[in-house]
Amino acid sequence: MTEVKLIEWIRRRAGTSRQMLKGIGDDCAILRPRPGEDLLFTTDLFVEDVHFRHATHSAAECGHTALARGLSDIAAMGGEPRFCLLSLAAGKGIGSQWVEGFIKGLLATARRVKCHLAGGDLGHGARTVADIVVCGAVPQGKALRRDTARAGDRICVTGALGAAALSLSEGHPLPPDPRLKEGVALRKLGATAAIDLSDGLSLDLHRLAEASGLAAMLDGPLPVCEGASLEQALHGGEDYELLFTMPKNARIPRSAAGTPVTAIGTMVKGRRGQVRVPGGVLEPLGYDHFRKPKP
Repeated sequence: MTEVKLIEWIRRRAGTSRQMLKGIGDDCAILRPRPGEDLLFTTDLFVEDVHFRHATHSAAECGHTALARGLSDIAAMGGEPRFCLLSLAAGKGIGSQWVEGFIKGLLATARRVKCHLAGGDLGHGARTVADIVVCGAVPQGKALRRDTARAGDRICVTGALGAAALSLSEGHPLPPDPRLKEGVALRKLGATAAIDLSDGLSLDLHRLAEASGLAAMLDGPLPVCEGASLEQALHGGEDYELLFTMPKNARIPRSAAGTPVTAIGTMVKGRRGQVRVPGGVLEPLGYDHFRKPKP
């Protein structure tokens, strides 16, 4: 299949929305936002042999996961997805059949969450790389941010931790399921700050605390996935649960959009970004693309 025919094949399947005045087929997509909304934009790379392997991930799984990673950022800010852009470079030996499978997986997830594919770019490279851009929306001034936690706020997390690291260790990578409905529910419940757990609790909590100019104290049992270790729950990453804070006097919800919620700590004054545990300090050992390996 030629590139022109492949793009036309994608265009016919991508669909449109009332807000998207022009999608695939022009130099730019045209979006008209609704009055009273703030727009959210995020981008996320999905790289062969870093985030996935062709031997263990189907094309459809890759398409789903590439979009889901961006959707998780929208969820962390309490937003709802509107549209996405995809740049995809197919690696050596990867043809149009794999690309079609990737697009089918992406569009299946996009339709489920009403996130329209509005455009992008196709190419080839030494390895397969996808860059997803997702646009979401939130009521003006209501986005959940990393830098708005306050001393005394309770630290909470959705779901269970360590599932992704456990599945990876067993050779069955677990595709993320972005917590979009949960993010909207937490925004409406009055969460003060939030971040998605993409790189591990120890690192992402450090990031939230640092952004808010505070320290964090873990003082409650963690919701560790059955079969996973504490190390996997703390540092494994790829869980894509939501880590968030609630006002100190607020009632902690038992669940958000049907997903269990667990209070695990408190934001405190202290060394910026430090995460404390009983008897010591928790080092931010989650995944870091640029951390040098220990000798």
